[in-house]
Amino acid sequence: MRSTFLTTALLCGLWASSAAHAAPPIKSVTLPSGVVVTMTKEGTGARPHTSSVVKVHYRGTLMDSTEFDSSYQRGKPAEFRLDRVIPCWTEGVKLLRVGASARLTCPAETAYGVRGAPPKIGSNQILQFDVELLDILG
Repeated sequence: MRSTFLTTALLCGLWASSAAHAAPPIKSVTLPSGVVVTMTKEGTGARPHTSSVVKVHYRGTLMDSTEFDSSYQRGKPAEFRLDRVIPCWTEGVKLLRVGASARLTCPAETAYGVRGAPPKIGSNQILQFDVELLDILG
């Protein structure tokens, strides 16, 4: 229990250090896995399911704000099935409604864990994703 509290406090503190790059939060929830979902814009559409194919725009950063991936930079939204991505995405995006935007703060064990995703993401790194749920395709 104590480690969960400390992890949550750490994640919230780290989020605050990079909050200048995101819209002001509407609400924030910490999931049992430690994933923090901070809503920045409410949506009005449907919510996806674990097996849904979603269309999103996103920006992924390390905790020092170094960008490692961005659909915005590619100029095209990404489409993927929620049960085929890192657990942080599966858990966090399922809470969004179409039209919503949120910041997902992903503890390493819900992202790429010990293996990382070299060369951009090292071992046991906490990641952040600013996500905009554009549509549910199936």
